Amino acid sequence: MMIFEGPSHEKLTLEIINSENKQTLFDVKSTDMTIIWNTGKSMTVDIDRMGFHLSQNQIIFLTDYQKIDCIEVDSARLIRFNQPFFCPVNYDNEVGSKGLLFFGAMEVPIVEILPDDVKKFETLWEIFSSEMHDRDSLQMDMLQSLLKRMLILSARNLKKSSRFHSLQKNQIDIIREFSFLVEGNFSTHHDVAFYASKLNKSPKTLSNLFALASARPPLEIIHDRIMLHARRQLNFTRLSVKEIAYSLGYEDLQTFSRFFKNREGISPIQYRERIAQLVVA
Repeated sequence: MMIFEGPSHEKLTLEIINSENKQTLFDVKSTDMTIIWNTGKSMTVDIDRMGFHLSQNQIIFLTDYQKIDCIEVDSARLIRFNQPFFCPVNYDNEVGSKGLLFFGAMEVPIVEILPDDVKKFETLWEIFSSEMHDRDSLQMDMLQSLLKRMLILSARNLKKSSRFHSLQKNQIDIIREFSFLVEGNFSTHHDVAFYASKLNKSPKTLSNLFALASARPPLEIIHDRIMLHARRQLNFTRLSVKEIAYSLGYEDLQTFSRFFKNREGISPIQYRERIAQLVVA
């Protein structure tokens, strides 16, 4: 494990992960952001009780809010940094990863390194590893620069995927800004009109854009984000269903329970009981 610690609680960690030391992945602190680059044949990871499969040279991007339940890995590279070291939101004009790689409501980002870019990523990892040992006054600047490059390359690879390849830059920027806004406001604003107004677009224009880039319309993305939070609270806290409903902006329990059941097929109480039975089993 290679660790850099700055004078103001900045922290960056690089590590080769395998089946023997994978517990490192569970040691997530507040504001940590995690990049896991699968270098083995395959990797499976459960996040918030949802399963994901990564092929070789695919990278997954996580914030501290996304809980890793379990992982099966042969070989992977870990880059973990906290926001004092580097905040993607503050440097979005340089990196363009806000709402795309981090702090987005649409999905857990998984980037496939394109064949032509594998050598670039490999070289970047080697330089990264070397710079972790060079202790001087410019070390943090160099490490931040390397992290920026990795995020830029990753964002480029994601934008070249089938979802975005036909879109113009300004259209992609609208989508990722919407994703970022939903992530920050889903508990208080449940309607597309709010986000459309923030983006200076009409709800119809926003829906038409998402029809080009996503299988899900904007309202479904909002609802999915609400449900993700609700499941997390039911899974991992002792909050009552009424408290969870209130935290999600619902003034009455019945409205929330009806929404949850329409999406999940069972009530919040039944969902929590089912999870408890699975844990016991």
